[in-house]
Amino acid sequence: MKEIVLATALSLLATTVDAADFRLSSSDVEQNKQMVDLYLQNGSGCSGGDLSPSLSWSGAPEGAKSFAVTMYDPDAPTGSGWWHWSVLNIPISVHKLDRNAGQRDGGKLPAGAVQGRTDFAVPGYGGACPPAGDKTHHYHFKVWALSVEKLEINREMSAAQIGYMVRSNSLASAELVPVATR
Repeated sequence: MKEIVLATALSLLATTVDAADFRLSSSDVEQNKQMVDLYLQNGSGCSGGDLSPSLSWSGAPEGAKSFAVTMYDPDAPTGSGWWHWSVLNIPISVHKLDRNAGQRDGGKLPAGAVQGRTDFAVPGYGGACPPAGDKTHHYHFKVWALSVEKLEINREMSAAQIGYMVRSNSLASAELVPVATR
């Protein structure tokens, strides 16, 4: 019995160490820094460029078979936050998304990758646009290392359903959290 407990503890420790090496970075947005207009929404009172920022990642844990990227605002005044973007089924050989990869038609995504529906009710990146005068909003860009090659989704799935599927198949995640205030 002690051997089983020890083996389980060592396995969890190894996963934690691997996950600690998983990193997300961007040349376009910075941790705890105001997002520039290029990445803000063009609508809802904002006049941004509505472009998704470039993102790159490294150090995925062993056993990862694909990646997903999400952008979520827990500070949105909805009671449940706001899903701004999800990209799923990113091949394990891909370690970056270029600026504007999140265009609604998906034309700049890596082969095989798909975008899920957001809280804007469409797939594709929807830029940050906190309500005028509201507190600072934190935009959680996350890359997820997944245990499966492909998540089966359809256009009718809500952003929350997609978030559940990503979390349920996650081996590790890394995040970058820029902010926006207006």
